[in-house]
Amino acid sequence: MLADDDGYRLWLRYEPVADAPRRAEYRAAFGELVLGERIAGTLATALAELERGLSGLLGEAPPARPQINKTAALVVGTPASLPMLAKLELAQDLAKLGDEGFLIRQTTSDGVACTVIAANRELGCLYGVFHLLRQVQLGRALTELATESAPKLRFRMLDHWDNLDRTIERGYAGFSLWDWHKLPDYLDPRYEDYARACASVGLNGSVLTNVNANALILTDTYLRKVAALANVFRPYGVRVYLTARFSAPIEIGGLASADPLAPAVRAFWREKADAIYRLIPDFGGFVVKANSEGQPGPEDYRRSHAEGANVLADALAPHGGVVIWRAFVYSNTAGEDRHKQAYDEFVPLDGKFRDNALLQVKNGAIDFQPREPFHPLFGALPRTPLLAEFQLTQEYLGCATHLCYLGPLLNETLDSDTFVAGPGSTVARVLEGAVHGGHATGLAAVSNIGSERNWCGHPFAQSNWFAYGRLAWDPALRADDIAEEWLQLTFTQDPRFVEEARRMMLESREAVVNYMTPLGLHHLMAWDHHYGPGPWIDQGRADWTSVYFHRADANGIGFDRSATGSNAVAQYAPPLRERFGKLESCPESLWLWFHHVAWDQEMTSGRTLWNELCHRYDAGAVAVSGMRSTWASLAGAIDGARHRHVSDLLAIQEKEARWWRDACLLYFQTFSRRPFPEGFDPPRGTLAEYRARRDRFVPGIRERG
Repeated sequence: MLADDDGYRLWLRYEPVADAPRRAEYRAAFGELVLGERIAGTLATALAELERGLSGLLGEAPPARPQINKTAALVVGTPASLPMLAKLELAQDLAKLGDEGFLIRQTTSDGVACTVIAANRELGCLYGVFHLLRQVQLGRALTELATESAPKLRFRMLDHWDNLDRTIERGYAGFSLWDWHKLPDYLDPRYEDYARACASVGLNGSVLTNVNANALILTDTYLRKVAALANVFRPYGVRVYLTARFSAPIEIGGLASADPLAPAVRAFWREKADAIYRLIPDFGGFVVKANSEGQPGPEDYRRSHAEGANVLADALAPHGGVVIWRAFVYSNTAGEDRHKQAYDEFVPLDGKFRDNALLQVKNGAIDFQPREPFHPLFGALPRTPLLAEFQLTQEYLGCATHLCYLGPLLNETLDSDTFVAGPGSTVARVLEGAVHGGHATGLAAVSNIGSERNWCGHPFAQSNWFAYGRLAWDPALRADDIAEEWLQLTFTQDPRFVEEARRMMLESREAVVNYMTPLGLHHLMAWDHHYGPGPWIDQGRADWTSVYFHRADANGIGFDRSATGSNAVAQYAPPLRERFGKLESCPESLWLWFHHVAWDQEMTSGRTLWNELCHRYDAGAVAVSGMRSTWASLAGAIDGARHRHVSDLLAIQEKEARWWRDACLLYFQTFSRRPFPEGFDPPRGTLAEYRARRDRFVPGIRERG
């Protein structure tokens, strides 16, 4: 009987290496830890992680020494911290790796066999230590340890939509980690464990507060609390960022205006930046949501987003900080097509932002839907630095009750070819600076972390934090490889468990798409809290309703974004404009995103659109039933506590997948007026019953009564 595991250790469990000969091989090769004379700061953090990791993995940690005394050693350092590295002639290789990269090499020094982790900076050493420990956890042979690695993106950030009262907007794993009431005097040990976990997958930035910002975070009282967190994070290379409310000059500065061109407003932001950097010398900068969904912004003063961003950028520039300006902007009144609005807003501003102002663009043009085509702004702003923004918290994916591995979604977006500079101009290459060059680069993701003991609520939701970090370091990694690695680190290396659970993970996102929004449907979720289906929502602002997006009628279903409709396809490069703009060449997975399609239109399957829609909804629900069976068959392969937890959540997911299937199809049938296909398992409720359902106090959103 395996001991129960509460999931707190994430993928950093450091359980003993099961293969005894391999464990002995490691112990012999890592005879002692050599880190030089002066061990402090991040290098001391790297040593502590090595001792913690090797103690668990090998039974004991090798002794730490300033220089080699034995016949085998694990050597960790930079040329500045460990002069002996000069003898190993690593300078040329290290020069390619920048400030955060590292190399691991097996070599000899004065006849001593050495496994060397070397980097230009101490942070690179820490990343190298985490990489080595991951390889040891996975039981890799010594001959497989050698590597050179450097991040392809500069900014690798988690955005916490955490409020000062510790609620989390779209948070499904408890309350905020940040206990503002007790800070700065009490430092919860979880703060350091959070930083460890982020650093272990190469994340280097944490935005502590909600994009729907509260100006109080910029007051002296709260900045001292932020500084306490920054002190904990610093040895792990995780910089803190804050969301800045654009109206802060009024709300906490006593000014009558927040006009970005007003001298007093400029002075406010300069003074605020100076005050922050006195407390937090390595403060990362500000993230701003402006003129979107009711947030204040420069357009309140008839100024552009560039003018708004630049006043903050100018304040931060002397300190090396950046302002990250979110491109999730759409009109205060519903326009013709929300898909088009961010592109229309920002393309005319290309080249008008300061060099330290970055535009943060959601992966798709609407709002973190289960499937969206990539945002047309990727590749359309050659003179503006871009970050891509993903959502790990499952606002539109079952509120973290559902198992949905997002590695395939991340790959799908990053691999998408924009064609802006010919074939091969993928979103990843745009973000890496390989297409237009000369820009800061990065990824951001809305965190799925909360105060629950296992961090993310659903045990499998941890995989999305892990996968995002790995892909932020290297966007070329593949979701299936990451899933296998995460399963082995988090649960067990039992081959049958890993293979079956990996297959389940890789199929999970497509299952969710099918039982929620197949064939390019989008934004069908219930009003406000987005929990459960609501394709009938038609009250309130038009482009916050479901009917605005699916446009079902007696003739068909889908949003016509072709040249005969809103012409959103024109925002993509010509090859994609042609592909998306014609039904016969548009991928069927996006048909209803770009086209209004007749109910009897034939699909490649030979089914009509109506029958295919029924098939997809049903396939999604059936897939979850299969996931339940697969998971049940794996009982005994892992500890009982986590197995039971996932089993219970899969039961909820199966019930809710069926809810989605039945409610959506009954509603759409009122337009198609066609029977369900032969052999189709009929819905278990009535449309009236589904429409009458009211869910209250759903996590992640304040109850409005």
